[in-house]
Formats: sequence, C-alpha cells, structure tokens
Amino acid sequence: MSPDVRPVTESEVTDWLRACRIGFLQSPEVSEELAADRLAHFDMPRVRGAFDAGRCVATYRSYTQQLTVPGGAAVPANAVSNVTVSPTHRRRGLLTSMIASDLAAAKERGEIVSTLIAAEFPIYGRYGFGPATWFTEWSIDVARTGLDPRRPGPGDGARIDLADGEEVRKLGPELYDRFRADRAGAADRDARWWQLNTGVVPAGPEPWREPFYALYRSATGDVEGLAVYRAAASGWSDAGQPDTALEVEKLITVSPAAERALWHFVCSVDWVTTVRSGRRAPDDLLPLLFPDPRAARTVTCADFLWVRVLDVVRALEARTYGIPGRLVLEVHDPLGQAGGRFRLEVTSDGKAECSPTGVAADLSLDLGALGSVYLGDESMLRLMALGRVSEHRAGAAALADAVFRAPRRAWCPDMF
Repeated sequence: MSPDVRPVTESEVTDWLRACRIGFLQSPEVSEELAADRLAHFDMPRVRGAFDAGRCVATYRSYTQQLTVPGGAAVPANAVSNVTVSPTHRRRGLLTSMIASDLAAAKERGEIVSTLIAAEFPIYGRYGFGPATWFTEWSIDVARTGLDPRRPGPGDGARIDLADGEEVRKLGPELYDRFRADRAGAADRDARWWQLNTGVVPAGPEPWREPFYALYRSATGDVEGLAVYRAAASGWSDAGQPDTALEVEKLITVSPAAERALWHFVCSVDWVTTVRSGRRAPDDLLPLLFPDPRAARTVTCADFLWVRVLDVVRALEARTYGIPGRLVLEVHDPLGQAGGRFRLEVTSDGKAECSPTGVAADLSLDLGALGSVYLGDESMLRLMALGRVSEHRAGAAALADAVFRAPRRAWCPDMF
C-alpha cells in the first residue's frame, strides 16, 4: 500500500520529529521536552507527514511569514520548512503530494508567495520556486586587513558594549524590525525566534552554547547594530602565538557607521587571527571596510532564499519598481495554480497595477523565473540567455530587466 500522506496528529509529533531528524542526518533522539515545546508552537493543521505501517517516513511544515519586498512592504508568505523524505521512501511522490496541497491551502488563506531554503538545488524548481536571494561568506585574515590594532573603538561618542541574551531579547526585535523594513528578502522574527536564538527554549537535543553579543550604540544612545559571534577554534601557532578563529553568526545594522564599527570590533578581538563572516549579502560592504579588501577571501557563494509566487496580481502590485513601463507576462505554473497572462503597468512613482489580460505577451517565463526576479536580485536578461525567459517583443527583456531590478541585492539573513 502507498504511504498515507496527511496532517499530523498531536500524538504523532514525536515520531514526526524523529523522522525529520533522520532526514537531516541528525541523531534521531527526541526528548519529551523538545516534543512538548514543538507541539505547543506548531500550527498543527500545517504540519504534514507520510506514514507507512504506522511510522512517519516523510515530513513537511509551513507557517505564516512576513517577507520584505522592494519598496519596503511586508507581504504575507507561506514559509516551508522541515521537509524530509526518509531514505527508504524516496522517489514515491511523497513531497509532491505534501507540497501541492500546502501551496493550494496557502493561496486559499491569502498568502501571496511561498518561501523556503533549499537543501538541494534541483528539487524545488519542479514546484515553481526560484532562487531569489544569494549569499557570500568571507574568511578574513585579520593581520592583512590593515586595521590599526591600537584603535580603541568607534568615535564621535558611539560605543560598543557586550550584552547577554536577556538584553538582546529586549533590544534586538526593534533593531531588527528597523533593519528588515529596508531590506528586500528579510523575513520577520517573532518572540519565539529570539527565544530559540538566545537559548531560552531548545533548538534541538544538543546543549545550548552561549555566544558573544556586541551592541553598537550611537552617540545618542540608540542601538544601531548587533553582532553575534563565537570562538570556533583556538590554538597556538608554531611561533607560540595565540591562533583563534572567530565565527560571526549574525550581524545586522541600520547605519553604515554601525556596520563599520562592528566589523572592525570583531577583527580586533585579542587572539583572533581569522574571522568567518557568516552568510552575508553578495553586495555587502564588508571587504571594502578594510584598508586591504583582499584580506577578505570569498569562501562560499550560493543561493539561499527561494520564492514561489502564489498570487501573481497581488505579488506584483505589492512591490515597487525601478522605472516606469508596460509589460505583458505569460507565466507558466508547473502545478497549474498561479499561471496565466498578466499585464503589468508601472507608473513613474514605481508603483504598479497588474491584471489578467488576453493581449499578446511580451515575455513568457515559468513561475520559478518569476520568483527569481521578484525580489529584484536576478536579471531578466540573464534568464533569457539561459532559456528561462522567451522574448516575443523586441526589447521587452531589457525593459523588464530595468523594471524589476532593485538598487540593492536582496538578502535573507536567517535560516528557517
């Protein structure tokens, strides 16, 4: 018999968590405390699983998210997470069954896009998702940066203070909301996010290890930046000198002064010879903040947040655009839920009206390509060169490229 794909009951949460951990190659151990915590916070009708002979063999969960789009609007999104299929039950259509029903329900609820972080690239394009943000990670050779090790800290009355988790839970949410209001690709963080990321509630069975927190305060006392970092590896060089690697887990700021000061701070911690930046925006200021930018060596550049448009009209009207223009887009949806032909009219103020139309299309593209350009990061001309976009009116792809592109690259700082 085929596995039974359905919502998970409360009594099955422990089995579901165990299957999820197996899918991610983690220890299958699930404590009663962890299961009770997840049960208390899951939106259970949106937790799906596949069951074979009473055992959970596939997992899937979604929840409501607010995603910032170009122009600063926060749109309702269906965030997909915890997607696994046990190695004994691959290639049986279990993910297809779970994701198709979830996306249909999300559209019915009024969520206009769906988001996820793809562990494997080839999977989610089949369901209309496209990579919409990328990240870059740098390894910084502190000795090469050219920074003055005697520099005491930020000037002009600003300061950097070490903090604890309680202070971060108090001050962090307001700072982050200011940050995400101006960054396409950033998603909201609720109170539970701050609890999970400061050790108040367990993120998993592994014991919590407290990181270091550094807050940047301007001369007026306003918190304008937060850095979260850990000492990753520590030892001694052959010359008998301390040799410590520092990993930055999070660094968010709302001013260039805060960004500069916090990066200079983490590169000035005693004993630290190497700093790993964590996942940063590809157009981050980081390398150019140093007298010698080559001290920051790129070690990773990869896709991160994937987007699927659930409601083309509402999604395209929610964001702003670079230049005025008129485009007719033929959108193909592999699941048959959101496709059609749409007329997009962008006015001189960057706002748009979108509606279904029967006139001839200027461009045709699949829903994944639309997801890739939606946050303004991908180029319509690049997608056309890759065969993902077809041009039916000369110059339409170049116009669409200028219309959709945003001044700053989209960036999602959080895994979910």
